[in-house]
Amino acid sequence: MPRVIETIDLKKTYFMAEPVHALRGVSLQVESGEFVSLMGASGSGKSTLMNILGCLDRPTDGSYRLDDKEVAELDKNRQANIRNEKIGFVFQGFNLLSRTTALENVELPLVYDRARRIKNPTVKAKECLDRVGLGDRLDHQTHQLSGGQQQRVAVARALVNDPALILADEPTGNLDSRTSMDLMSLFQELNDQGITVVLVTHEPEIAKYSRRIVEMRDGLIVLDEKVKDRRNAQDDLANFKGVTGI
Repeated sequence: MPRVIETIDLKKTYFMAEPVHALRGVSLQVESGEFVSLMGASGSGKSTLMNILGCLDRPTDGSYRLDDKEVAELDKNRQANIRNEKIGFVFQGFNLLSRTTALENVELPLVYDRARRIKNPTVKAKECLDRVGLGDRLDHQTHQLSGGQQQRVAVARALVNDPALILADEPTGNLDSRTSMDLMSLFQELNDQGITVVLVTHEPEIAKYSRRIVEMRDGLIVLDEKVKDRRNAQDDLANFKGVTGI
């Protein structure tokens, strides 16, 4: 399988009053179609690694290849293009625009599609909303949607550019248990369709929905293993007995 992500001896040092070594030599490979959970306590380096994988920050040393392109060799404009073309982001806080519709939020990344790869942005955005089960919520504004629906809009927005990779940063952090299961069911479905997902989470139970867990500590990877007894979100939803809604 082709590698979507390959880092070799990745290091990141922040120079403050004293140097802070956020990454101390991280080598990680993620192949196309994988579903990886990135875990670690605060200060472990997982957020720094996520920012570098998302081309939001540059390493101090080491190599990072995204979809077989050496990111360090790209200038800021090309990195911005790579972010737009290759990566879909899903954040804990949804990061949707207020007073705009679900459709307008999903169309937004296509405004920055300089290559005009997507010929009909509105049609593509509608397809993505339908894909995440919100085809009947196109004209609903952000405040008219539940938390789970807002996060589904965020996933649709991440899909609209046909990315090679979805990076999800604590996507269940603001959701209740049932809505978290519902979202993880969506991620499992998308991954089953061949989409590569890297998800940052501090919740072990959420990580068990992925196929592989990478754990970080003190700027290093200390665990990298396949998930045993992987959870099926659809089964968990069917058996869920809590009282809450999407």
